[in-house]
Amino acid sequence: MCGIVAYIGHRNAKPILMEGLKRLEYRGYDSAGMAILEGTTGRLRTDRAVGRVAMLEEKLEGRQEFEGTLGVAHTRWATHGGVTEANAHPHRDDRHGLVLIHNGIIENYAALKTYLQEKGHRFTSETDTEVLAMLISELYEGDLESAVQGALREVTGAYAIAVICEKEPDTLVVARKGSPLMVGIGQGEYVVASDASAIVAHTTQAFALDDYNVVKLTRSSLSTSDIHNTPVTPKVTQLEIDLQEIELGGYTHFMLKEIFEQPKALRACVSGRLDIREGRVVLGGLAAYAKELTKTRRIVLTAQGTALHAAMIGRYMIEDLAKVPAQTEYASEFRYRNPVIEEGTVVIAVSQSGETADTLAALHEARERGALALGVINVVGSTIARDTDAGVYLRVGPEIGVASTKAFTGQVTALSMITLFLARKRLMSADQCADLMRELDQVPDKIQRILDQAQRIARITERYIERENWLFLGRGYNYPTALEGALKLKEISYIHAEGMPAAEMKHGPIALINEGMPAVFIANRGRQYDKVMSNIQEVRSRGGHVIAVATEGDEQIARLAQDVIYVPDVAEPISPLLTVVPLQLMAYYAAVARGHDVDKPRNLAKSVTVE
Repeated sequence: MCGIVAYIGHRNAKPILMEGLKRLEYRGYDSAGMAILEGTTGRLRTDRAVGRVAMLEEKLEGRQEFEGTLGVAHTRWATHGGVTEANAHPHRDDRHGLVLIHNGIIENYAALKTYLQEKGHRFTSETDTEVLAMLISELYEGDLESAVQGALREVTGAYAIAVICEKEPDTLVVARKGSPLMVGIGQGEYVVASDASAIVAHTTQAFALDDYNVVKLTRSSLSTSDIHNTPVTPKVTQLEIDLQEIELGGYTHFMLKEIFEQPKALRACVSGRLDIREGRVVLGGLAAYAKELTKTRRIVLTAQGTALHAAMIGRYMIEDLAKVPAQTEYASEFRYRNPVIEEGTVVIAVSQSGETADTLAALHEARERGALALGVINVVGSTIARDTDAGVYLRVGPEIGVASTKAFTGQVTALSMITLFLARKRLMSADQCADLMRELDQVPDKIQRILDQAQRIARITERYIERENWLFLGRGYNYPTALEGALKLKEISYIHAEGMPAAEMKHGPIALINEGMPAVFIANRGRQYDKVMSNIQEVRSRGGHVIAVATEGDEQIARLAQDVIYVPDVAEPISPLLTVVPLQLMAYYAAVARGHDVDKPRNLAKSVTVE
């Protein structure tokens, strides 16, 4: 959720921290703050601002006291306490000149706050973060690392923190449990951040902290331990992110860029993995578990939000093509309802970031009960990727826009390949597998044909942007696509939208339809095409305006729908990869037309690292 960045080295910290905040702003943008140890006086200078990072940048412009080579900065997604300057990070203690930034939630903060108040500490915010800062202060006896370790032994919850203190001007201490944190290693300097986007401009050597890791950084050294001061050896890796991938590159918004990147992204996703000549899928990450997967009795796909919609499509494919019983689960519910995990169960965690707290917790619960755990993840080296037995990386590149687009199609593509990998080993012939792989291999070119219609889709969308209630309807494989279309519209245009199976409409929601209400039907050619046409008639007869996503060459639907967006023909199991693209564009153009910030929708953040 929140974005944290810290620096210690030989350069002026302020521009590095400010650049890092801008890179991380997609993680939260309610407020922002910075603290720097001033080089001339050795005092900590702190300032905060409500609103976007630009508001903080404006406040700090020209401020000479914010010159120093050690500092921390934070962009907030509010959890504890309202969006106020007092609740913004960094938070200071009241005794030792100590400041802390934090991503996560301290669950036992109330009891700790009472204890600290009894010890005479005075609080100025409503946040759990200030409690942690005061706890470290209470335990401080001249060794910041030791005080941090002691404090973290007393807290429950999730945290990624960075702490500096006036009394130790050559020390930065960072730690992590549950919330992501990376240390970038440069020449005589270190950059710490929530993810690689704030590091890659300065170094490509980095390591991710594991749970309970505490890292002490000075300008000349690095040491890693756990909260009990047991030494830990970090695994330094080469960052695989390209700086150009996280730049706008001429696009107005990251979301639009990422929608248009989908042909390239999906080519990268399938590259080297489709052996069409032999009729087999090559997934090196799953090869060691091929026997267990072949014998599996049940597959559970768990995720949240957009990833859950991809998982639902994966479930349809697994049951349809591989003939394995499958189900999808909200990760947030799976963990807490005492799920039944019998022998032979495989659990697949689907997450773009690989850090989604609910999905990670569900994964741990499944593994604890004996399930084989797989991941469908985009971010290499993320927590879920490290905590699974095996998995498939999406390889679609960084996704900055809060509303996920290319990660969704990457997830569906990866799940398609997992399905074919499984189906081929169980019952599918080489010819059948090769046919579907050819279809999958052609998807990028077919998506490009849809993107070529972008301006026409924009004009259609603009006709309906004043309507505050929309329906998205589909059947079979495209019921989850309808859910995803509705979610995209809600996320960035703030239009109320409901996605549902088309047949479910007449069991209650049909009462919502009034004159001119937009009803988006995914009506591509498939096994339930005729049923969808009947559902369109039901909406038309009640005054609803039908926007249909249909298969090229379908003239019948043009007589029923007010507007038709055509997509190329494709095998039904992978049709969501095409039908979702017009829905992504509609959501984007609706948000732009209504004057909203597409990449930073209100109340949302990219990576949900709290439960």
